[in-house]
Amino acid sequence: MAAAAAAAVGGQQPSQPELPASGLALDKAATAAHLKAALSRPDNRAGAEELQALLERVLSAERPLAAAAGGEDAAAAAGGGGGPGAAEEEALEWCKCLLAGGGGYDEFCAAVRAYDPAALCGLVWTANFVAYRCRTCGISPCMSLCAECFHQGDHTGHDFNMFRSQAGGACDCGDSNVMRESGFCKRHQIKSSSNIPCVPKDLLMMSEFVLPRFIFCLIQYLREGYNEPAADGPSEKDLNKVLQLLEPQISFLEDLTKMGGAMRSVLTQVLTNQQNYKDLTSGLGENACVKKSHEKYLIALKSSGLTYPEDKLVYGVQEPSAGTSSLAVQGLLAFEFPVETSIVYNCIATTLYFMHVYKVYQFINVTVCNANFIFLQDDQDGSQGLGKRKRVKLSSGTKDQSIMDVLKHKSFLEELLFWTIKYEFPQKMVTFLLNMLPDQEYKVAFTKTFVQHYAFIMKTLKKSHESDTMSNRIVHISVQLFSNEELARQVTEECQLLDIMVTVLLYMMESCLIKSELQDEENSLHVVVNCGEALLKNNTYWPLVSDFINILSHQSVAKRFLEDHGLLVTWMNFVSFFQGMNLNKRELNEHVEFESQTYYAAFAAELEACAQPMWGLLSHCKVRETQEYTRNVVRYCLEALQDWFDAINFVDEPAPNQVTFHLPLHRYYAMFLSKAVKCQELDLDSVLPDQEMLMKLMIHPLQIQASLAEIHSNMWVRNGLQIKGQAMTYVQSHFCNSMIDPDIYLLQVCASRLDPDYFISSVFERFKVVDLLTMASQHQNTVLDAEHERSMLEGALTFLVILLSLRLHLGMSDDEILRAEMVAQLCMNDRTHSSLLDLIPENPNPKSGIIPGSYSFESVLSAVADFKAPVFEPGGSMQQGMYTPKAEVWDQEFDPVMVILRTVYRRDVQSAMDRYTAFLKQSGKFPGNPWPPYKKRTSLHPSYKGLMRLLHCKTLHIVLFTLLYKILMDHQNLSEHVLCMVLYLIELGLENSAEEESDEEASVGGPERCHDSWFPGSNLVSNMRHFINYVRVRVPETAPEVKRDSPASTSSDNLGSFQNSGTAQVFSLVAERRKKFQEIINRSSSEANQVVRPKTSSKWSAPGSAPQLTTAILEIKESILSLLIKLHHKLSGKQNSYYPPWLDDIEILIQPEIPKYSHGDGITAVERILLKAASQSRMNKRIIEEICRKVTPPVPPKKVTAAEKKTLDKEERRQKARERQQKLLAEFASRQKSFMETAMDVDSPENDIPMEITTAEPQVSEAVYDCVICGQSGPSSEDRPTGLVVLLQASSVLGQCRDNVEPKKLPITEEEQIYPWDTCAAVHDVRLSLLQRYFKDSSCLLAVSIGWEGGVYVQTCGHTLHIDCHKSYMESLRNDQVLQGFSVDKGEFTCPLCRQFANSVLPCYPGSNVENNPWQRPSNKSIQDLIKEVEELQGRPGAFPSETNLSKEMESVMKDIKNTTQKKYRDYSKTPGSPDNDFLFMYSVARTNLELELIHRGGNLCSGGASTAGKRSCLNQLFHVLALHMRLYSIDSEYNPWRKLTQLEEMNPQLGYEEQQPEVPILYHDVTSLLLIQILMMPQPLRKDHFTCIVKVLFTLLYTQALAELSVKCSEEDRSAWKHAGALKKSTCDAEKSYEVLLSFVISELSKGKLYHEEGTQECAMVNPIAWSPESMEKYLQDFCLPFLRITSLLQHHLFGEDLPSCQEEEEFSVLASCLGLLPTFYQTEHPFISASCLDWPVPAFDIITQWCFEIKSFTERHAEQGKALLIQESKWKLPHLLQLPENYNTIFQYYHRKTCSVCTKVPKDPAVCLVCGTFVCLKGLCCKQQSYCECVLHSQNCGAGTGIFLLINASVIIIIRGHRFCLWGSVYLDAHGEEDRDLRRGKPLYICKERYKVLEQQWISHTFDHINKRWGPHYNGL
Repeated sequence: MAAAAAAAVGGQQPSQPELPASGLALDKAATAAHLKAALSRPDNRAGAEELQALLERVLSAERPLAAAAGGEDAAAAAGGGGGPGAAEEEALEWCKCLLAGGGGYDEFCAAVRAYDPAALCGLVWTANFVAYRCRTCGISPCMSLCAECFHQGDHTGHDFNMFRSQAGGACDCGDSNVMRESGFCKRHQIKSSSNIPCVPKDLLMMSEFVLPRFIFCLIQYLREGYNEPAADGPSEKDLNKVLQLLEPQISFLEDLTKMGGAMRSVLTQVLTNQQNYKDLTSGLGENACVKKSHEKYLIALKSSGLTYPEDKLVYGVQEPSAGTSSLAVQGLLAFEFPVETSIVYNCIATTLYFMHVYKVYQFINVTVCNANFIFLQDDQDGSQGLGKRKRVKLSSGTKDQSIMDVLKHKSFLEELLFWTIKYEFPQKMVTFLLNMLPDQEYKVAFTKTFVQHYAFIMKTLKKSHESDTMSNRIVHISVQLFSNEELARQVTEECQLLDIMVTVLLYMMESCLIKSELQDEENSLHVVVNCGEALLKNNTYWPLVSDFINILSHQSVAKRFLEDHGLLVTWMNFVSFFQGMNLNKRELNEHVEFESQTYYAAFAAELEACAQPMWGLLSHCKVRETQEYTRNVVRYCLEALQDWFDAINFVDEPAPNQVTFHLPLHRYYAMFLSKAVKCQELDLDSVLPDQEMLMKLMIHPLQIQASLAEIHSNMWVRNGLQIKGQAMTYVQSHFCNSMIDPDIYLLQVCASRLDPDYFISSVFERFKVVDLLTMASQHQNTVLDAEHERSMLEGALTFLVILLSLRLHLGMSDDEILRAEMVAQLCMNDRTHSSLLDLIPENPNPKSGIIPGSYSFESVLSAVADFKAPVFEPGGSMQQGMYTPKAEVWDQEFDPVMVILRTVYRRDVQSAMDRYTAFLKQSGKFPGNPWPPYKKRTSLHPSYKGLMRLLHCKTLHIVLFTLLYKILMDHQNLSEHVLCMVLYLIELGLENSAEEESDEEASVGGPERCHDSWFPGSNLVSNMRHFINYVRVRVPETAPEVKRDSPASTSSDNLGSFQNSGTAQVFSLVAERRKKFQEIINRSSSEANQVVRPKTSSKWSAPGSAPQLTTAILEIKESILSLLIKLHHKLSGKQNSYYPPWLDDIEILIQPEIPKYSHGDGITAVERILLKAASQSRMNKRIIEEICRKVTPPVPPKKVTAAEKKTLDKEERRQKARERQQKLLAEFASRQKSFMETAMDVDSPENDIPMEITTAEPQVSEAVYDCVICGQSGPSSEDRPTGLVVLLQASSVLGQCRDNVEPKKLPITEEEQIYPWDTCAAVHDVRLSLLQRYFKDSSCLLAVSIGWEGGVYVQTCGHTLHIDCHKSYMESLRNDQVLQGFSVDKGEFTCPLCRQFANSVLPCYPGSNVENNPWQRPSNKSIQDLIKEVEELQGRPGAFPSETNLSKEMESVMKDIKNTTQKKYRDYSKTPGSPDNDFLFMYSVARTNLELELIHRGGNLCSGGASTAGKRSCLNQLFHVLALHMRLYSIDSEYNPWRKLTQLEEMNPQLGYEEQQPEVPILYHDVTSLLLIQILMMPQPLRKDHFTCIVKVLFTLLYTQALAELSVKCSEEDRSAWKHAGALKKSTCDAEKSYEVLLSFVISELSKGKLYHEEGTQECAMVNPIAWSPESMEKYLQDFCLPFLRITSLLQHHLFGEDLPSCQEEEEFSVLASCLGLLPTFYQTEHPFISASCLDWPVPAFDIITQWCFEIKSFTERHAEQGKALLIQESKWKLPHLLQLPENYNTIFQYYHRKTCSVCTKVPKDPAVCLVCGTFVCLKGLCCKQQSYCECVLHSQNCGAGTGIFLLINASVIIIIRGHRFCLWGSVYLDAHGEEDRDLRRGKPLYICKERYKVLEQQWISHTFDHINKRWGPHYNGL
């Protein structure tokens, strides 16, 4: 079959006769069926030819070519003439028909899918796709799963996370090479292929014929479309155009791959069949079009710097003669044959040639690396100048046909990949190639093809402009191929994958090499990468490096690498390109002009290109059997290092003022050494070089340590901030174990093998503090400024302490290391779980063992730390869950050395010490300021025992002795830190001394040991007691020592008497080091170096050679022990303070580890050391006792020189200034505090002034206000009004109240949608529009309140200011250039005192204090008189007050209030601009504020009192402003509802109903609105008795409404029963106060109309099934009236300052009623309370009720339905709530992150959901933009009147929009460790934190977003 197919596809058949036209006209299906039948016959030649002809015609590539004949416009033409337009559509249709063989294409697809044997998922995704990774199930670290497979598998309790794919990927479910089978999902749990039936032969037969032509056609298009670019690469535009045209074809192929395994195997056959490819593409048929396309292909190859192998054979040929074809010029023809014959020979030549080339290939692969290395060597030894060295190239002999340059395509797959690379990896092509991967055969073929093109990929990547995108696409492919160990091994063996990768990397880096300037700038032969090049700056190399790391993670591949010497040599060569890169030179004069940021690139390059492959290799060197690998690496590493030292001309002194942080070769060497000793049991000495090499190795890492100290001492400050950045990156957690740790380890190794005196003196010389180490009080430092000496000395000592006490590579186990790291991080600060994971340096190679989040991490964490759950601070800032060290960790494990090593910022060390101090104080272990505790170390691995010799060498002892002496004598430049480190070193020495020490000191070791007379031996224990009498020092002539008489006579006597301790010589560390170095060099007698010696020595003049120094002899007479005891006295400030503890308790010597000494300060440390010294040697014990017996003379007072005096004075002056400043600040703070207190009390002086009702003539006191700007106090006046600082904001919180208790849930399925029709706002809207339909507009606008949505809420911080002061304050804010978080132009500002956000000032009405208002006394007038007075007062027109400042301000604040909300929330009138609108808006503002205050109090007034809201309330002032404006609109007295409430009118049944709309019946009015209208129409201030009168009258109406509603809601039977029952009692005396009588009357009045007639269908819903008992009816009536009573009581509280009583919920009605004066005073409380007893009818009850019911009767005669609906008022609203969120965040995420936008039906990039109403919106989505407003901003205006609360789905964060500003609020979803996961970076499961959500809801309800959240920014309508 395949042969037939191949024949059919071949290009050289005789051309077919044209099919008759009728054949074309036949419909496609019939043709396809006919062909299928023809091909199914045994002899199918004819059918094959017919199909061939058809495909030729349908898929012809001639059309694009013909169009292209015009010239260069090929790309455009490909889209023009015959590009994928109609013809291409047609071609695709034909293909689909042919594949289906005449049937339907969809049925065909379904049929093929049925035979899908693939047990792999293989779903391919692109960047930004959300996938999962489970570390528990993964075998490869790159394993990933699609969401569907993840959720269908069982991963409970696993360590998994969700992530957004960066480069794209594919699902690994079902692939047991990459993940464990237990993690497969239900669909992919291994299906055995046996139960999948065999594919019927004829199903895919047509595909086998059609697809090769189709793919060839695609390749022709790709060839055509590619135009060889101009110099700067093809314009992306052209390439994209071609790709766009090919979109349908590639999509078609992609769809084929999705049909499953059966189709994929056909495609694999087609793509990899070499014969097909050869026949179709050789370009040698008569078909001109094919030829042309082949030429384009060859040009493309050439231009890519690749050669088609046949070129090689043609190179010897002279210019082709005119007769030969143009193809010959392309170098295609093998020999000079005439064209025709060449065709025949071509195939043979090619085959023969190829066999030859393949052999060459294999040879090259083996030799190329070695050649490369040899070439480098030649170059270095040869004397060619530098020009040659600038670019290191492979030697030319092998270059032409190397890995880099030859490409020969043998199948469609290979050429397709070639074009995919050429076109820079178009996403569609990548997806198609990856979709095929589940086919195993294809996977192998594709991997080999990919490897074959690897060098070409690198070249294209380097040239690409879009290298980021391209990198991602490359990795998308390669990670699928190289993660599979079996496949990687196969390709390594068959295709030399490792050689290719290493060579390609080497080539890539070669393009950016520069000469190294390290050490010997002129003669250096070393080249390094230039970190400024784009290649490094943009990380262009990362795809290649990441592939390399990926394959090295496979054991079998890594083994091959470690065994291959040639490869190792090449690799070390590659690593050496990074050795010494990014060199820093210290600026000594000018500050650098331009701070280069190249260091990012350098650190990234070392980590990614050098360290990570190193960790990869190390992970395979874990056992003894792998020793050989380590030996190989170490060997070639040392060779590379030796070459490097030679290349930079290094002898023994580093060049001054230079440092590079990049020494990858040193670090490779160090890490392999460490591994060798730790895991492979190798003998350390067998892999160490000679002493001279060790000396060289130590220099550069030591230089880095010294430079770190210099940088922290600000000696590099002229190099700019970037140098600090480098020092910090070097120790930062992601870098430290690849940088500072190996460096310190290497130094430890060198120190353990080199002479200790040499090492110690090297350290002090490198740190430039040699000159400081003198006994003299003055010295000269030739290499260091005095101001840097102290910190450099501290640096040197700290380094020594770290070097001697760090055990990371010297014997600690992995778990111990983890524990130490964790303790160090926790001691610096409490940490969240994720930051701990991030801060603990993990082995960068994923297969290393300690994986973050692994079992050991969690168990160590729980052992050392306690979890602190997330808490809220009162300020509203939210804490995360934190881990804090356990007490025993502070007690026993706090290790300051580890903390110092790991701190990036120096302040962290201080922070750790502060926390330690706090712990000791708290636990009562030590009250004072403790010193860092001394921690015992784990034991050293035997290989490194030599390290401890540093502690027992004379050089160190001399240094310690000198420093102790200097500290005791108060020499300058010594700090407590120095003393601390000195004591630490002494203690380390005592801990690590030789086991036993003979008590009688023999004269140790002959004369060569006594080159000086400082100390006799090298053991610290014995040297401690050695007395030093005289010291000869070199001092400047000015030094005080010179003036004294030199005690020459005594000194000689002493020399006689004390033979063992003569005068100690001048001790020069430098000379010491030179001597040692010389010895070592002589030993290794390398003459070459001897020659250079003078040159280096002359560079540094040995300190002390300066002429003005003179020698003096000092009398010392101290030993280390005596100095320590004197220090004890000095520190404690007492004479003879030290008393040896063992004199009381001898036991203490045997067991010196006593908790008493573990924490404390310097005194404790000294005591501990003396105790250890005594317990180690009896002699020491005796000498200590002797010293203590002698009374110590006091320490000589310090002589103060003039210069020092000056600095002291300066210090003193500074100190005094500081104290003065503190005092002033304290005074200011207390003033501000008292000021705050008085300012806060402005609003509620009721605490201070008792109510004096009894006084005959009360004093009217004016209210006094403090201005927080000018600080003056005074009343508010007409001319200079004072105002309250207020924030006006529109609010829709009230509108969100619902009447059901169950809060709404956020929708998480399509079915759950939220509809807003049961919200308070919707109900009120419906009511108003219903009224407006039937009644007069102006009357409707007085019958309701608005402001449920977009109402204006006014709040204040309680501070007042003069309005003129405020204006100047605003002016100053306007001129302030500082970026503020608010907009001054919109009137926004922050309160000058408390900084609370505000945007207006509310004028305070001049006048008396609220409380002792003369109007407040009760009068004894009857209710009728009061009613008349009220009517009269309302009738007086409100004259507009005269033009005063106050009235102007009142006007402007009213304008502000109006502008706060949108027009649509203010205009409800049918006639725009009607005054009724303003009137309605004004009293609704009062209503909104009262209702909101009620909500803030929890919806009722049971708690009573003036809550905090009350204390800062501005309602009183607001009322004045509103009343002043409302009095301007006088209501026509006929229409005044007051008349209807208090007077009986003539009822005219024949009222002309028709001519105009009637007024709203009084029973339909909202009573609370009426209350506000009545009160605001009265002149202010209002009298209390008028207020009570209004309330009484309105209560009668309210009660009647309650009865009417009750009558409508109950059933017909209940109604008639009540009607009769009440009628019987009508004649009783208090009938007017009996609800039964009144109810019966209301029913009888209303039943006159048609109100009850509509009983029947829908009204049954309202029928209440419970039987009405008197109790339930009473409860019903009370509940109906309560909202009104609450609002009224609040109003009374604000207007008259009366306190609200507190009560139980059940008695709230009666308490409020009596508080409002509704209850008669003589009311007896023993009866059960009846609400009707509060009624006080102004006119006979039955008459007025009749009048009210009449209005309704006339309306219901026409509109019974509506009449009934309007009687029912929903009064029982529940408190507003945000939507309820699900427990698990994943529920929200999975539903919303794939949800499409309703506007553009695409999935939005940043989806968000409103937490108030559940609407799905696109954040920043341009699709939903309306008039420059993005959707979130629009929604916040429509849903919350400018306030929006949105949950960002992809970030789990909540964002608040308030007006024109927005802020990130935080997240209400936390992970198991109490942490937010912003942007879902960690992808761990998140759970709702109810407390946080409550806080969010609280801030929404109380309108405090502006005050609590501090970080606001403008959103410019772009959210």
